[in-house]
Amino acid sequence: MLDVNLRLRRTRLLGSAATGMALVFGGMNVAYAQTVEAPATAQEAAEEAADEAAGEDEQATLDTITVTGIRGGLQNSINIKRNETSIVEAISAEDIGKLPDVSVAESLARLPGLAIQRTDGRGQQLSIRGLGPDFTTALLNGREQVTVGDNRGVEFDQYPSELLSGVVVYKSPDAGLLGQGLMGTVDLRTIRPLNQNGQVLAFNARYEQNSLGELNDGSDDTGYRLSGMYIDQFANDTIGVALGFATISSPSQVERFRNWGYPNFNGSSPEVTGSPTLAGNPLLIGGADVRAQSNTIERNSVIGTFEYEPSEAFRVSVDAFFSDFQEDQILRGMELPLAWGYNGFWNGDEQRAAFPGVGLTNAVVSDGLLQSGTFTNVKPVLRGDNFVRNAELLSLGFNTEFDIAAGWRGTVDLSHSSNKREDFLLETVGGTGYREFGARDTIGFRMGGEGDLPRLTNTINYADFNVIRLADSQGWGGVTNSRPFGQAGYLKIPEIEDSLNSLRLEATKDVSFGPFTDLEVGVNIAQREKTKDTFERFLVIANGGRDAVVPTQFRLSPTSLGFAGLGNVAAWNVRGMYNLSGAGRIYDLTQNLSGPNESRDIINKRWQVNEDVTTVYGKLDIDAMLGTIPVVGNLGLQYNLTETESVGTVFVGDTPTEGSYKHEYDNWLPSLNLSAEVMDSTFVRFAAARTLARPRLDELAANQSISRNTTNPTAINPYFTGGGGNPQLEAIVANGVDLSLERYFAGSGYVSVAVFYKELESWIRGKRLPFDFSDFMTDQERANNVNPIGFLDGPQNLDGGYIQGLEFATSIPGSVVSEALDGFGVIFSASFNESEIKPDGVAITVPGLSDQILNATLFYEKAGFQARISNRYRDDFLGEITIFDGNRDTRQIRGESVVDAQIGYSFSDGPLSGLSMLLQANNLGNEPYRTYANGDTRLGIDHHTYGTNFLFGVSWKR
Repeated sequence: MLDVNLRLRRTRLLGSAATGMALVFGGMNVAYAQTVEAPATAQEAAEEAADEAAGEDEQATLDTITVTGIRGGLQNSINIKRNETSIVEAISAEDIGKLPDVSVAESLARLPGLAIQRTDGRGQQLSIRGLGPDFTTALLNGREQVTVGDNRGVEFDQYPSELLSGVVVYKSPDAGLLGQGLMGTVDLRTIRPLNQNGQVLAFNARYEQNSLGELNDGSDDTGYRLSGMYIDQFANDTIGVALGFATISSPSQVERFRNWGYPNFNGSSPEVTGSPTLAGNPLLIGGADVRAQSNTIERNSVIGTFEYEPSEAFRVSVDAFFSDFQEDQILRGMELPLAWGYNGFWNGDEQRAAFPGVGLTNAVVSDGLLQSGTFTNVKPVLRGDNFVRNAELLSLGFNTEFDIAAGWRGTVDLSHSSNKREDFLLETVGGTGYREFGARDTIGFRMGGEGDLPRLTNTINYADFNVIRLADSQGWGGVTNSRPFGQAGYLKIPEIEDSLNSLRLEATKDVSFGPFTDLEVGVNIAQREKTKDTFERFLVIANGGRDAVVPTQFRLSPTSLGFAGLGNVAAWNVRGMYNLSGAGRIYDLTQNLSGPNESRDIINKRWQVNEDVTTVYGKLDIDAMLGTIPVVGNLGLQYNLTETESVGTVFVGDTPTEGSYKHEYDNWLPSLNLSAEVMDSTFVRFAAARTLARPRLDELAANQSISRNTTNPTAINPYFTGGGGNPQLEAIVANGVDLSLERYFAGSGYVSVAVFYKELESWIRGKRLPFDFSDFMTDQERANNVNPIGFLDGPQNLDGGYIQGLEFATSIPGSVVSEALDGFGVIFSASFNESEIKPDGVAITVPGLSDQILNATLFYEKAGFQARISNRYRDDFLGEITIFDGNRDTRQIRGESVVDAQIGYSFSDGPLSGLSMLLQANNLGNEPYRTYANGDTRLGIDHHTYGTNFLFGVSWKR
């Protein structure tokens, strides 16, 4: 059996090409293939012809040969693509294990039509055909998975690439594919032990180092990765066992610069000494956040698979996956209030003359933008932050297949997926003193070209602990009875719990009804519950203090901000000071209140969504001849019934009450897939399907804030207004068609061209709509005939639009061009997308959509030696990020071109047989992550530099 749990189609699709499989466990190759030997003599050929004429099955002599390395993995991926009737992309373990990827998302991003958005230097979430992660569903061995993030988007860094046998991305679904996404479905697949030939032992070890070094005291710039796999079969190959583990400690370093934004200059304030070149209210920088970030990811994962197949009539398999993920992040640096500083230069505060506003001199303006200048009276805020994430992900699956009667075969599949995530975000601030106290600085500023990294200069030595105080340097925290001197920091501890239980019952039967074969019917019941909670507190100086010095025992080596032109800044042990208690403590905690209650902003971050989805489906496989052309495929229909219950808090005025809302909707999802072999090894594929993406879970939250306008209600400003989530949201539905032409040649060579069109019937976007607030009226308001019709702001199902694209991909072995190039190969893909979505009649920019995505790989593999260099490029797109308050925002992200490379050697004989060595480099060109504002690439916002990660690894397998 050649596939790894693949739904391989009819044998006429296989052609005469050899089919190979290469599996890699952390760089270890476990490979085998089957080839059909040509008859050695004319007599043998005649005998074979006679056998065929007599109607006997052709029996080919099978040899086991080794198909390893890059070409083996490539051939396997191409075979998956070729043999599926759906339109898919695939990668094998060779593709994953032989690249320096922390997550499978980075490997998937090399496929046509797929792209990633980097987070802290690593690929975490996936975009398929121009739509973001909320429109993509992830499966593990065909079972839908929960997500560690706040919503539906899967964070792929939870899944170790070393423990996967391959990944298939379905761009067109069939009715039997459960948990499918609107733009695509990613099926992560683990090892099937009964599909392997004999016992396998494989181990891998890699050493990792980041080129930026240790940006912060207490961080690491080196790490490691270890993995192992054991596979065996027992009882005459009726029992199979696979056990694997993977552990990593992976560092990343980030040089971060963030512009706050670009207000228009207003020179009317008396504090400003501008030059005449500032005429015309040019744009200028509002402020800057410059910090060094150090991350360490630690992940321990195990998988286990048990298979029992005593006969073709009965099979049982049990899968288990567990991942314990921890991320520890250190951020140190400073924020510099410039145009948007406290008492900024256009709103001078006459009542605070002791704290004059920021001034500006030496201004140079070009094309309406401040290019350079000197800001005076600047009072920076020093930051020392610590972020820790702990997440546990568990996935369990039980599957049994058995013969029933009359040719029917049944399947029962039970699965459980759950996670629990807890974040710890501790922010501490300091400066030269509390608010109007302490020294002010003179900051020189020069813009970078086209959004590149700006340069700043300062005059105060912020690494001198005799200058620095822990205090609310800018007074941003405000003054209350519980915070007489503002806030010296903030603590957030959000938690996510997500669980999904599914039961699938399926029956299949071989049928013969015209072009139809293999009837498949089934039902799947899935119950999901996702809950978000949070604990938040202000940090204030203990015992009502105005400021405090950093205790000697918590002082660390300074952090350099030289990458932005600034000097060193003081660094302190954030967690150490936070953990102090008793008389010597530094901080007290106080609640974040809004009136008598906890802040609405905090309460609105707490919600629970229960979602029950019942799917009934049926599918008929197609196996027919169109003249002399073989056509295979499937025709199917899914019926989805979705029931949601949303629980949250409703504020009516200042009074909070719990709200719980239920909603129900259904969808019919037909699908058709056809694959015609129009010439030998040349296929035309057509697919049409109706797909959906359910609303984001936070948008379904029942949290609402309702206000009363008791002064002068009007039609424009009614008595009642409100805003929040919308528990009555329904799925975004799309009707899509795909057409592709694929030509396969020379074993691992192919070329394909595909077009797709998705018509989105709706889109979810925030809008103000009329709403009946009768349920929230008091008896007195009813007696006074108050108009209950007001406006509610929140996400709504609005008009949609379309997304369309063109995809091209090819793999060309060098031997096709010339025997002199044997061992060389080129892989290339290009995707071109466009969209027009008009929720309110005006076209919007679709998050995650890049107009162009390009991927190229050049490799060489021969006589045990291998080398590869890969480049992935995507142009500008609108990305979705998490901002300082924990909510989601969009940001225009510059295009990027990321280069990875590797060299390696595998010993095939002698005492070192089975040993491989690899040297890898990720982000070889140190490509930055950059965002910008207002569609103007000159107006840079974020500029993150990640450096290059180098890995050296050794692998062994038997």
